[in-house]
Amino acid sequence: MNGTDKWRPSLWFVLAGALGSTLLLSLLGMVALRYLGPEIGFKNAAYMLAAIIGALTVVIWILLLRLLLRPVIALQTYAESVGAGLDTAPPEHFGTIELRAMGRQVLGMATTLSNREKTVRNFTDHVIHEVKTPVTTVQAATELLEDSEDLTAADRKLVSQIRSAGKQMQAQLAALREMVMAREANYHGSTQLVSVFDKLLREHPEMEFKVEGGAIALPMSGDGIMLVLGHLIRNSASYGATEIQLEAQSDKLIVQDNGPGVSDGNRGRIFDPFFTTRRETGGTGMGLYIVSSLLQAHGAEITLAASDKGARFEVGFGVK
Repeated sequence: MNGTDKWRPSLWFVLAGALGSTLLLSLLGMVALRYLGPEIGFKNAAYMLAAIIGALTVVIWILLLRLLLRPVIALQTYAESVGAGLDTAPPEHFGTIELRAMGRQVLGMATTLSNREKTVRNFTDHVIHEVKTPVTTVQAATELLEDSEDLTAADRKLVSQIRSAGKQMQAQLAALREMVMAREANYHGSTQLVSVFDKLLREHPEMEFKVEGGAIALPMSGDGIMLVLGHLIRNSASYGATEIQLEAQSDKLIVQDNGPGVSDGNRGRIFDPFFTTRRETGGTGMGLYIVSSLLQAHGAEITLAASDKGARFEVGFGVK
């Protein structure tokens, strides 16, 4: 951080100075008007004093702008850029001692969070890479064993179980990698449901779609909306849903299906990682967790809303 050796006033000194200067200007103006009025005329004196006080007030305003408003706006802009995943240089100028201390804390927190995110990402990449090779080896070995004619029925059952476990591990690794990529990707932008509707029809021909508010702009890019909808639609299809209703509002996206819905016992767990009721059919329990993580990384959230029939998900944008 540059310029940390420069002298900076305290916040209380700036505020007290601004208030005191305003009061002092008013008092001096009254005194000056009393003595100048008889000499040059009260009207001329009033005009002259108004111009002088106005100029000095502008000077005070510029000082407050430089010492208070500009550093706060710079810090806010930097925080928004970090939240949006942009590589932005941190602010260098802080007007007061208190703002400098707060700025250092915010920058330090941003650096800590960034380093933590990198550590988690690197660890995840390493785990995926290290586990993928032995899992692939196990899968190849099970295929060779299945071709053997010397296996008993019990042996073949065991090999089949090993093969299923290997497929499940591969699916979990793929889901874990997709989760990391979803949090890293920048899906900031804007799109409309009408812009992605044709792609939804091509990718999910088994579904019947009904759309409301298709022209309303949603604060996420088309790729991001497609990723969110893709997971939700596949999740609905896996439970037998055949119809999806999409409704866009100014700050919300509603996804409703005609499936069996979510049981009361599972409502509080569906966004937990690895939670699934379809483990035996290949479910990883990561789809809704990936959606939730992606939305959180973009300042949004997803909730399971009450519904008379089927599952109803609401995506709220602009969540603070």
